[in-house]
Amino acid sequence: MRILNLLKVAYRSLNRNKLRSFLTMLGIIIGVASVIAMLAIGEGSNRNIKASVASLGTNSIMIFPGTTSQGGVHGGASSNQTIKLEDVEAIASRCDLVNHVSPVDQKRVQVIYGSQNWGTTVLGVKNDYMIIRSLTIAKGTGFTASDERSAAKVCLVGVTIIANLFGDENIDPTGQIIRINSIPVRIAGVLTKMGQNTFGQDQDDIIIAPFSMVQKRMAPSLIYVNSILASGVSEAQINDAVDEITSVLREKHKIAPSDDNDFTVRTQSDIGAIFGTISKVMTILLASIASISLLVGGIGIMNIMLVSVTERTREIGIRMAIGAKGRDVLIQFMIESIVISFVGGLIGIALGIAVSEAVAKFGNWPVVVTLSSILMSFVFSAAVGVFFGWYPARKAAALNPIDALRYE
Repeated sequence: MRILNLLKVAYRSLNRNKLRSFLTMLGIIIGVASVIAMLAIGEGSNRNIKASVASLGTNSIMIFPGTTSQGGVHGGASSNQTIKLEDVEAIASRCDLVNHVSPVDQKRVQVIYGSQNWGTTVLGVKNDYMIIRSLTIAKGTGFTASDERSAAKVCLVGVTIIANLFGDENIDPTGQIIRINSIPVRIAGVLTKMGQNTFGQDQDDIIIAPFSMVQKRMAPSLIYVNSILASGVSEAQINDAVDEITSVLREKHKIAPSDDNDFTVRTQSDIGAIFGTISKVMTILLASIASISLLVGGIGIMNIMLVSVTERTREIGIRMAIGAKGRDVLIQFMIESIVISFVGGLIGIALGIAVSEAVAKFGNWPVVVTLSSILMSFVFSAAVGVFFGWYPARKAAALNPIDALRYE
């Protein structure tokens, strides 16, 4: 019953100063909402990365020229060409744990149809690339082995290319001639729509053409390739396949046992782990910055409670004079502090979920609000109320009743 009475007293006290109570809660509300929203965005990114890696196949293997830079991230192929077409042939013929392999030659190009033009990326690949990436054709046909041998001027296009050149992505453009830079190329088929990847890149803004055509008609070099994409015979043997590829390429490149590789071999799991780690670090950083609002809110609670103690000194003296004990006053002010943080935490949770949903809807960003993030934010906000409310409550409980009654 005593606790119920103290709750009523706390409610009346806060209700007398509605605006001040709300402004005190604002720091808690913003802090809790920010933490929940940041954690939701981070968790959504992590899950999206895992889903993207899974969709590309967990037994995919990528070989890039050059070594990795600090942190395990590939530094790029533009300034270090070490992968040759003969390396692709060596992997295909000598690596028993590799079942598909394709060179990849990537170029930025301008495509033209009639009066329309569009800047995009063309990938020169072999047929195995389609199998490794599990790409399918929605309309038309793919290019054949004969097209590859003859460097035929044919290609497959994504729906974004169709939308920008033909005005409608639902049009069937198979058989039409487009110009890639200055080269007339026939559209053999349309790739099945894939949408955006984890990093917001449009996967349908792409042209796929026979590797020999891109290499001979668009590339300045007939020797080097940008990268190699391969797949292992099974996910369980993926690490053995990587070792096998590494051994073959070291031998082909005549690398001494004491020297570093002049190439980088990565699996989808490796890349997923790298970006997953980066995403987690960024999530923790953003959540830490957002949690500062909670500390600011806690300082606000302490400030207002100290003001409240000063304003209600005579009230405290009267309560003590008629029998209230120090612990009763302590509990009363602690309850007021906890109620502020409790209500602010509830409002902050609702606001954080609403902000997360808004980011997902209007920002087209994956978000996942987890129960653990809600509980963590709520417990943290309650702890802030207890921590920052203790000193003002202790100060109120320590007042001398006689001095309090004399206070003007």
